[in-house]
Amino acid sequence: MRLPWLDPHDDGQPFPPPDRALTEPDGLLAAGGSLAPRRLLRAYRQGIFPWYSVGQPILWWSPDPRLVLFPETVNVSRSLRQTLKKGRFTLTADTAFEAVITACAGPRVGQEAGTWITPEMNRAYRRLYRLGHAHSIETWRQGELVGGLYGVAVGQIFFGESMFSTMSDASKVALALLAAQLRRWDFALIDCQVRTQHLARMGAVEIARATFLRLLDRYCPLPGRSGPWRLDDDLLVDLLPPPAPP
Repeated sequence: MRLPWLDPHDDGQPFPPPDRALTEPDGLLAAGGSLAPRRLLRAYRQGIFPWYSVGQPILWWSPDPRLVLFPETVNVSRSLRQTLKKGRFTLTADTAFEAVITACAGPRVGQEAGTWITPEMNRAYRRLYRLGHAHSIETWRQGELVGGLYGVAVGQIFFGESMFSTMSDASKVALALLAAQLRRWDFALIDCQVRTQHLARMGAVEIARATFLRLLDRYCPLPGRSGPWRLDDDLLVDLLPPPAPP
């Protein structure tokens, strides 16, 4: 099968239907195009995301099944609840987006650098951030950025892109607080793209691509959250069980 090629000078050119994506490699749909805001936002609304390495053309994906996390079903483990109770971390939103995406592109334990966050990708998502479409959650420890995540919001869907952690539980705390905040804002789901054990332990589940696309059709057109995001001060109330009665 010949992979469809997108014109890099025509951001209005439609994507192929997601159900035409390859099964091997799973979800590969098209190549080429650009990372202009108009192209990226159209991709997310259709359940498509870019993922490629330095030296490759832009590759567009729509895997089946799709890993998603419903905000109301996030799993806060006993150990994570203890971390939250101790107040080891301070959480913020949209205060250090560039630092978060740069950290996500850096080397991981036992892995090479996250080469798929190319300099071109970095610039593209910083543009989306300045336009109010991309957002970050930051985890701080004594004034030092030790974890976080970033993604793109369209309507009432948050499309998670990447996360990082330099301290145990730092990224898990960011995801748990994000889920709690999105639940208060009536967001329908967090797109996690493809399965990882880390996300599965947090409560993410796989759903059929067709089901995922129906959810996008329903929730992406709805009003979202405009402007910079701010986390509610009392989010821990939603994540920790009430104290036992005396």
